[in-house]
Amino acid sequence: MTSQSAVPSTALPEAANESEMAIRDDAVELGPPEDVVFTAAIDGSEQRFVQRLPQCFDASESHHLLLALHGHGSDRWQYATGTGGSIAAARIFAARHDMILVAPDYRAKTSWMGPEAEADVLQILQRIRDQYRIDKVFLVGGSMGGSAVLTFGALHPNLVDGIVSCNGTANHLEYENFQEAIRQSFGGTKQEIPAEYKKRSAEYFPESFTMPLAICAGGKDTSVPPDSVLRLAAIVKKLNPDVLVLLRPDGGHDTPVDHALQALEFVLTRALA
Repeated sequence: MTSQSAVPSTALPEAANESEMAIRDDAVELGPPEDVVFTAAIDGSEQRFVQRLPQCFDASESHHLLLALHGHGSDRWQYATGTGGSIAAARIFAARHDMILVAPDYRAKTSWMGPEAEADVLQILQRIRDQYRIDKVFLVGGSMGGSAVLTFGALHPNLVDGIVSCNGTANHLEYENFQEAIRQSFGGTKQEIPAEYKKRSAEYFPESFTMPLAICAGGKDTSVPPDSVLRLAAIVKKLNPDVLVLLRPDGGHDTPVDHALQALEFVLTRALA
């Protein structure tokens, strides 16, 4: 079952800048957004994702897939139709390379990639692979989504060919913000189920990141401090040379579109090398 909507969420937008406007003006657009409803295999609930196909889509040809995970307080429409930072960059990048863009709710506006969200993303990936000819799969996300792509990549490295994490955390055992939302998503507090928090903390599994990895971070980000993702990148780089870190020392909780595009092009180029 599918339906169309045009009501994007604007929660926690990423900052725009002059370079973003210049890039956006030259961008090729994707096809129209399609709001897709599916029944979650894990619990039978109704869930949703938005997909946008290339403008001149040919089902007989293979396409790369860009899976975009929204930030805390937002939903599937953030990357599907929103503006700013990695949000605009994701659509520009997907359009440039004739990619399929998929933006799921992944369970809730505040899901933080708990077990149910993980199951939904796995189901969506399989559904897209069953429906289209998919070559490589790339993940991008900002804030909560930047954390979620790292969690998913650590848990399922065999399903991912490149990851761009913007303003995320790689360590849920040390992260202190949004704890009530994370408790609901993970099924308990870090004191009650520390093993679950560790399992979903990418920093503890650097060996999983065999795919190209790009990190965008702000040195003065207090919403999601960059320390853990910088540590993760440093360790991964000892095992895998395909790592890019774009750190703005005076930056906050945002990623400029040019940084996000640089990160996305990096993982694509390295994945295809």
